[in-house]
Amino acid sequence: MATTEFGRTVRRRRDRVSPEVAGLPAGGHRRAAGLRREELALLAGISVDYVTRLEQGRATNPSEQVVEALARALRLSGAERAHLFHTAGLVPPGQGTVPAYITPSVQRMLDRLTGTPVAVSDATWTLLLANPMYVALMGQYRGNERNAVWRHFLGSGSRVRHTPETVYALETAQVSELRATASRYPADQRLRRLIAELRTHSDRFAELWDSGAVGDVEASRKTVDHPTVGALTLDCDVLSVAGSDLRIMVYTAEPGTDDAERLALLGVIGTQTLVE
Repeated sequence: MATTEFGRTVRRRRDRVSPEVAGLPAGGHRRAAGLRREELALLAGISVDYVTRLEQGRATNPSEQVVEALARALRLSGAERAHLFHTAGLVPPGQGTVPAYITPSVQRMLDRLTGTPVAVSDATWTLLLANPMYVALMGQYRGNERNAVWRHFLGSGSRVRHTPETVYALETAQVSELRATASRYPADQRLRRLIAELRTHSDRFAELWDSGAVGDVEASRKTVDHPTVGALTLDCDVLSVAGSDLRIMVYTAEPGTDDAERLALLGVIGTQTLVE
């Protein structure tokens, strides 16, 4: 099958984005200056096989979510992002839908936090961007698992240790925020499908939704049970980006503590596979 315009566009942009620009280490022998397919797949949260098939024209009609993820990973400007959507035969998301665009300037800011686990989510708590330290800390989320609400109520959960009190606080905050997001973006069909699926398949979510539970996402200390370095107790702060409705989650350790040492160790052993 002939390569599509979408596939050619992705390949051209991949060749022009260096690992450093994308926030990745540039170690190891490289035949070209651009991103490898494996690196683009990692940044976009999709499989390497799917990236390959898209570039070669063996996969067509990518979803809006896939195009948005590739646009973020490739650090596209607003105009370049719109062009990528058009080559996929899609209309770029507009007003009334949950924003998912991360500007290159915000991405550059996040790139500087190389030793800090950082993740960016949209207003539905769907993971848009996670730096290598965050992936090393929390693991790689794919598919529906990229949405924190779906993951908690219907999926595998996370590595964060919980008590009954923290579970209740998390659930009420997630349901409350999702309800508020739905009121701000009533035209977002993906959000409506997410809520419908959660209400249908999770009795707990339906109970909290129907009861009008109210809660807020607040800064907190979380203990993460990591399979390699052990338990880390970290401060978790959630920051907002003005005018974008994005959430930036940042994990830090108090200097001079065992947790800081474990986090530094994680930065060495947890991200080394990216430079092999």
